[in-house]
Amino acid sequence: MTNAASLIWDRAEQTPDALALREGDRSWTYAQLRSGIRGAMAQLGDHGVGPGARVLVVVPTSAEFVLTYHAVLALGATAVTVNPLCTTRELAHFVDDAGCTVALGWHEGADAVTTTAQSAGVPLWILEPGCVLPDGDAEPAEVASDDAAVLLYTSGTTGAPKGAVLTHGNLLACGAALASALDLSPQDRMGTALPLFHVFGQAAVMFTAYTVGGSLSLQRPFDPGAMLRMAVDQRLTGIAGVPTMWNAMLHVDTDVTAEDLSELRLASSGGAALPLEVAKAFRERFGAVVLDGYGLSETAGASTFNRAIHPRKEMSVGRALPGSRLAILDEDRNELPPGEVGEVAIDGPFVMREYWNKPEATAAVRHGDWFLTGDIGRMDDDGDLWIVDRKKDLVIRGGYNVYPREVEEVLYGHPDILEAAVIGVPDERLGEEIAAVITPQPGRSIDPTELRIWLEERVAAYKVPRIYQLVEALPKGATGKILKRAIDRGDIATTGERPARATTPTT
Repeated sequence: MTNAASLIWDRAEQTPDALALREGDRSWTYAQLRSGIRGAMAQLGDHGVGPGARVLVVVPTSAEFVLTYHAVLALGATAVTVNPLCTTRELAHFVDDAGCTVALGWHEGADAVTTTAQSAGVPLWILEPGCVLPDGDAEPAEVASDDAAVLLYTSGTTGAPKGAVLTHGNLLACGAALASALDLSPQDRMGTALPLFHVFGQAAVMFTAYTVGGSLSLQRPFDPGAMLRMAVDQRLTGIAGVPTMWNAMLHVDTDVTAEDLSELRLASSGGAALPLEVAKAFRERFGAVVLDGYGLSETAGASTFNRAIHPRKEMSVGRALPGSRLAILDEDRNELPPGEVGEVAIDGPFVMREYWNKPEATAAVRHGDWFLTGDIGRMDDDGDLWIVDRKKDLVIRGGYNVYPREVEEVLYGHPDILEAAVIGVPDERLGEEIAAVITPQPGRSIDPTELRIWLEERVAAYKVPRIYQLVEALPKGATGKILKRAIDRGDIATTGERPARATTPTT
């Protein structure tokens, strides 16, 4: 089986002078990128990294991440990629749970990883720009298709985070499937500010770009105006981001126009549901259609994607990627017909091998060949998928099922709302009450009573939030995804504003 890092070696042989990587004013051809990875392999080898080792990678989006990450894989080791903002307690869990024997940190904000490495007694390599030097003629180690390549820890909404084991086969399948679905070629120039430790940037973007021999341009930290300018200056054909990034670019004060972005043919969104109003407005302002897809850490960030060759169906996340299949299952794990709502299940070559050292947790998300996502969705006769909501986000108000995403889609159509999150909060009478946490557009004000009246004209009465809280910003994760679990539901239940109803709902 081909080592996933061999993509770089193959392209270095076929097109050695083609542009592979850009960060700021630094750039690498494929031949230079391979030389840099070889240099990182030598340095990691000096730290004792070899086949089967697990390496904690606490490094932000950077060229050095790309170099050392591929070096870990090329050595036959496993990269345990985590958020550089993790605390010492969190990092200690990853080191202990994964059995990491080496840690990589970044020269900025290295206190937590340094303390963790010292406490665990593992070697630490602190990276900084330019620290990886070209060296040697090493070749990627031989691996099996189901050998672990990456260990990605899930968000851990309940209990400690679980490590999803992605194999070399998973990563290669993800890149190949997305490259095919998006019709990418060596001439494509992708750009992103996504964190590469996360599955979206790492697997769905980086591996896809290198599968076809295209180039990857990196930005850190994300800056909406600078991202648009980078797209113009580097003639990017594709940008990848999460919905909050598209929303920020949509509202940024910039002189970049649709004409300036004439080469941008692929605007790829993932990581969370893309509000329809944001996609429409982005196209109107910049002329680019934002296509979104659906995937999880457990599926290498891949499952479905909209294709330009298929008619676009509003709010659909597209069809199953090549080589995979989808199903909608009821509570008894029976497949449901088109149009019925149930749990989304996936079968394909990018589904994880297992949760690391957690056989019971692995068994809980398996049903035969199916991976059970925990998401609620429906499919039509063409196989297009709609994600109705997260199973865990479902609000049951007085016996009525309310899917927050549906209400959020409506809220994003309000001209004074920048961001919105709809959640369930404890309620003694109904079990749960619906709350809307909202960030207004800059310079705008929102009256909760008027907003409730506005919503009552657009959604069924039982779906209208009864509690409203205005905030300067919603909590977000490293990718920019809104983190509903970080919202204090108890506080909102007691302090949120409860405007009087304008109509008389049944409950």
